[in-house]
Amino acid sequence: MTLQSRPEPADAASLQLDAYLPYRLSVASNAVSRLIARAYEDRFGLTIPQWRLICVLAEDGPMNQSALVSRTGMDKVTVSRAAQGLTRRHLLERSENDLDGRSHVVALSLEGVRLHAEIAPLALAYEAALISGLDPHEVALLKRLLLRLQGAAGVLAGETPSPSQALA
Repeated sequence: MTLQSRPEPADAASLQLDAYLPYRLSVASNAVSRLIARAYEDRFGLTIPQWRLICVLAEDGPMNQSALVSRTGMDKVTVSRAAQGLTRRHLLERSENDLDGRSHVVALSLEGVRLHAEIAPLALAYEAALISGLDPHEVALLKRLLLRLQGAAGVLAGETPSPSQALA
């Protein structure tokens, strides 16, 4: 998307922060992250970025740092620091990348796999508690809408092609 095709700014006087969707999303995300971060930090000594890496590696298998950056949506520095901390705790193992000698591939160690197996049920319990007041159809709709918003943000940022560009 080019600068010329960006939406025109609305009247600044009409902006009400509590009704502004990006603000609501950010506040909700921060509240959920703080809740879960306290549990992971207190019980397991993990930061949210470290937990994300563990989950991604448990789900997708070994990968290099740039793949982790892409998959988690976190920046390179955050991924690198999280991986270093997990490696120091022997939860990750690093190996040479056979496809690219300049990078490494990280994978969960046996201890990392065990920790994931211990934490995953807790994570699912938190999710169940968070959505307990929602109908299953509402949860499915929320997930679809969040994916659409994430895609729209990627298009506006020039990170992903718009559907019309993808068809061209």
